[in-house]
Amino acid sequence: MTRDWILHVDLDEFIAAVEILRRPELRGRPVVVGTSGDPTRRRAVVATASYEARRFGVRSGMPLRTATRRCPQAVFLASDPPAYEAASAQVMSALRAVPVRVEVYGWDEAFLGATTSDPERLAAEIQRAVMAATGLACSVGIGDNKHRAKLATGFAKPAGIYRLTGENWTAVMAERPVDALWGIGRKMSRNLAQAGIVTVAQLAAADERELAARFGPSMGPWYRQLGLGGGGTEIVTVPWEPRSRSRETTFPEDLVERADIAREVDGLARELAHEAASTSRMVMRVAVKVRFAPFFTHIRSMTLSVPTDDGDEIAQAALIVLDRFDGTRPVRLLGVRVEFIRADEQDA
Repeated sequence: MTRDWILHVDLDEFIAAVEILRRPELRGRPVVVGTSGDPTRRRAVVATASYEARRFGVRSGMPLRTATRRCPQAVFLASDPPAYEAASAQVMSALRAVPVRVEVYGWDEAFLGATTSDPERLAAEIQRAVMAATGLACSVGIGDNKHRAKLATGFAKPAGIYRLTGENWTAVMAERPVDALWGIGRKMSRNLAQAGIVTVAQLAAADERELAARFGPSMGPWYRQLGLGGGGTEIVTVPWEPRSRSRETTFPEDLVERADIAREVDGLARELAHEAASTSRMVMRVAVKVRFAPFFTHIRSMTLSVPTDDGDEIAQAALIVLDRFDGTRPVRLLGVRVEFIRADEQDA
């Protein structure tokens, strides 16, 4: 029977896969990508790892030094965001060539809306199209809403296809922990555990009034709907544009001189301003992230009086925000984020 489906496409080990495409001799070897790619830098961290490296316990966010100890034979590479953006654009172009509605959800994933009697066959067609166009493998989750489709992709990896709908939701998900759901992280999982809710089945059976009293009139019932497998079905096909861009640097040694800290923030802000100007985007808000030694992180921001792509103005705003931080403590990481106005606002 022909009906509407949601498919979720997720590129397998995307960043590592792009690097391996550029270096075919690395295929089958453990590959770790992160910041400068130098595992001797004390504070460099893993951005992604190939499946071969993950078998040794290497994970995103892990210090490169730890990754080296766990997998000394790994190949360490520097991160190259422009290459990943270009590969992502090729993937999305390949998806749009298939008779589906495409909602880009990030570099390496997209939701697809389709009307078909055989979603598995369509999913296999999508995998072949992406592989032929880019050389990249993807996993495809099939669902009757976005939530179930995205969770299905996790069961499909690597390079597989899996269907999760209302028909098999309870059998597949009931006894899994609540943080298996899309939208519930570790912190909320702990909060739910304090209410005696540990599994998906318990969340689905929870009293909405009690959830609302504990977590709020909107969020409480929403968490129960997640437990039931609920989720949206709308596919937004307007071209995807990032609402913000950010850059950050972790320093091998703490910065203590205010002039050095200001110089780094100024440089990050100007890099982002250049990116904004090159893509004709206007910046409306500037945020600065500071991680003090040993590990306290704070973020502050300001809204510009007039949107701009001028490097001097954006850098000046970042320095104004920087002045709101304690200037007497050693700094181990600095970051700057710029937020853009929407394209429709910019053209108005």
